[in-house]
Amino acid sequence: MKWNFRCAAFKILSVASLTLVFSVAAFGQRTALKPGWNLFSPAQDVELGRKVSQDAERQLPMLNQRRVDDYLDRLGKRLAAYAPGEKYPYQFKCVNDASINAFALPGGFIYIHRGLIEAADNEAELAGVIGHEIGHVALRHGTNQASKQQLYQAPLAVFGGIMGNDSMAGALAQIGGAFAVNSILLKYSRDDEREADLIGAQILHDAGYDPRAMAAFFEKLGTGNRGTDFFSSHPNPDNRIRGIEQEISRLGRVSARTAGDSREFQAIKRYLRSLPAAPKAAAARQSGQPAPSGTGGTASRPERPSSRLRSYDSGYVRLQHPENWRVYGEERDFALAPDGGIVTIGNESALACGGMMAVYEPVSRRGARVSLRNATDQLVEGLRRSNPGMRLVRDRGRIRVDGQAALSMEFVNDSPSGGRETDWLVTVLRPEGLVYFIFVAPEEEYASYRNMFQRIVQSIRF
Repeated sequence: MKWNFRCAAFKILSVASLTLVFSVAAFGQRTALKPGWNLFSPAQDVELGRKVSQDAERQLPMLNQRRVDDYLDRLGKRLAAYAPGEKYPYQFKCVNDASINAFALPGGFIYIHRGLIEAADNEAELAGVIGHEIGHVALRHGTNQASKQQLYQAPLAVFGGIMGNDSMAGALAQIGGAFAVNSILLKYSRDDEREADLIGAQILHDAGYDPRAMAAFFEKLGTGNRGTDFFSSHPNPDNRIRGIEQEISRLGRVSARTAGDSREFQAIKRYLRSLPAAPKAAAARQSGQPAPSGTGGTASRPERPSSRLRSYDSGYVRLQHPENWRVYGEERDFALAPDGGIVTIGNESALACGGMMAVYEPVSRRGARVSLRNATDQLVEGLRRSNPGMRLVRDRGRIRVDGQAALSMEFVNDSPSGGRETDWLVTVLRPEGLVYFIFVAPEEEYASYRNMFQRIVQSIRF
């Protein structure tokens, strides 16, 4: 079952998304930027980036020329030393692709296409693009976009699925697992691009390069068809050049001694020209990546829930669940499922058998206090918008959960593993929002799961 609604958590995103904050510092009135809201921790950025980079390097035509990779790694790490925020284990490698492009994975895994190096006239232009990609990493744009997708689309079982002990299994299942150029990790917004430009200009300035080379290179790419590949994967924000130039004016005077080029860069360009011509095929090959492996709609039937229960304390709620179920998540966003209970359809994960908990913040009309029934109706309305096959079959009215008033409703819906499913929704209104639990099982098997679901609800303690 997929859940696709604008809950309060998504509203928080709009408030917590990256904003431009101007601050006066000794080195100029540069734009101060902070990473936006994120489900991932910085350590998980690295873990996710490393796993995806391993797959990327198996699929992409890596140049595998130590001389070139060593040069890029030295240049990149020199620039990354001036990146704000988390000190990621940055690494830089060359892809043997003739397109003018580069991309960054979370945690600092950055790839520069050979065509980009050959298109740059000097080292400062190359450094400008690398600084831009470092900006995406430092501002955690990839996992920020993934976090927003998860909360906005909210496939069931994604809440907290990243945050548990099986973090990368859940994350890779949701994000797509295998490397692909159309991965959410590489789908930046125009605001992301604008912010990466500003960080890139700051990095160039602080590292001793002329930041005007960055604007010059983007302007060059914008003429004719030279920058088609770069701008297709990096949405071109309005007034990009003017934005970079304005940031440069905030950074203070550009010294006449700033670096523009180096002998090593020109030597690397000559070396690349001596090699066989690079193909321009990586993007075409990657755009059609198959869906990741996973449980999918062809998964084997999940094992029946064990009658033996195990206690789980999320830090927000305590409950008991079958011994043979696993927990994906923590605190207020988690799922409980047997092996095979979470399935992968395309690039999305959904709960086909098991349960989950999350918190929804209802909308208050004119400051009036929202009732349990009204809050639940708002939640159900959102669920129905993203689940057109969802239909109420039984409103069981009020029950008690940990001594508090709750509502109980049963729905039938299309199952992500095929056929139909029954979903039991239980809602409790608390100060922090509408706490809701959803329990899912195939329609024809729901009766055999009902008793276990009730035992879980009876064990809940806030």
